[in-house]
Parts: sequence; C-alpha cells; structure tokens
Amino acid sequence: MNQNKHKFLIALGSNISLGISEPLDIIKRATVELNKNGINLVSLSRFYETPAYPEGSGPNFINSVVKVEANYSPQKMLQKLHEIEEKFDRQRVSRWSARTLDLDLLALEAQVLPSKEIFQEWYNLPLSEQREKIPSELIVPHPRIQEREFVLLPLLDIQPNWIHPILNKTVLQLCEELPEKIKKNIKIVQ
Repeated sequence: MNQNKHKFLIALGSNISLGISEPLDIIKRATVELNKNGINLVSLSRFYETPAYPEGSGPNFINSVVKVEANYSPQKMLQKLHEIEEKFDRQRVSRWSARTLDLDLLALEAQVLPSKEIFQEWYNLPLSEQREKIPSELIVPHPRIQEREFVLLPLLDIQPNWIHPILNKTVLQLCEELPEKIKKNIKIVQ
C-alpha cells in the first residue's frame, strides 16, 4: 500500500430508500462508512436535492461531495467505494437508474488517469453512447463533472478553486457556465 496520503473528491448520491433509511440518512451514513474504511473525511458539502439525471428517470436525488484523504491508489479507492455501495444494497440494473447509494470518484488532486487521450475520448463521447458504454478502467477526473450541477454545486461548497486538469477552469468558473434554469431546480436540504 502506498504510504502517501492522496486527496480524493467523491460525489455521493441517493434517491431510493433502504428499509427505513431515507436518501439523506443514507448519504450521512455513507460518510461514516468512508471513515470506517480508512478514508478520512476532510470536508463535506451541504446536502442538495436535485432532479434525477437524465431528467425524468426517477425520484429526486440527495447529493453531496466530500474531500477525503486515504493511503489508497485510485483503483483501490474505486474498489472501496464499490464495496461501500454494496453495503447499502446498490443494484446496478441499468446506467443512470435510481439507486440507494452512488459513490463517484471525481478527482485525485490534479491527476489525469489513465491518460489525457483516454480521458478526451470519454469526454467527447456522444450522449447516446454515454448511456450504453461503461469504461473498462478508471477515468479521472470524472469526464462529466463540468456538465453536472448536482456535482458542481456541492463541490463549490468545499473546493471552489479546484482546477480541472484538462479544462483549466476552477469549479467556480464551471458553475458560472451552467445554465441558470438548471441551477434553479436545486434545493439545499438540512
């Protein structure tokens, strides 16, 4: 195991209850579960209620973003995130379907993995192919950060000056580029 602590940005989302746990409770419990797995919470955004993506695909989500530190490689971190999702009964029925818990590895500092060329290929993938294709390897930063208000707005709470290593824009700049009508559909949850 690498003895250097890495800083990761992770998006959390939930739009299906698990037993008596509602999505907001699931997200809060997931942050505790991160700590139990050697993933130390550095900062946590507020919680946001956002429409499902793509629009009309299910109930509203509760979303948040965390900054964490861990002694894990990016691949090991992804494995840990999948293990935590499984503890919350995550079902992978179809792409972008409703789920009890979704943990997305957004970024690892300013790294681009596995390469700029592969990132660019996934970044340029048409929407019709995004619905069907799943990468066989970890792509970092997440190739859709810049399009997703449910990621950018929580990320703005904790890392407004994080610079996207390919787009060379801060989270604040990416948020400013989002259409206003999209941002209006988001509510902060207590």
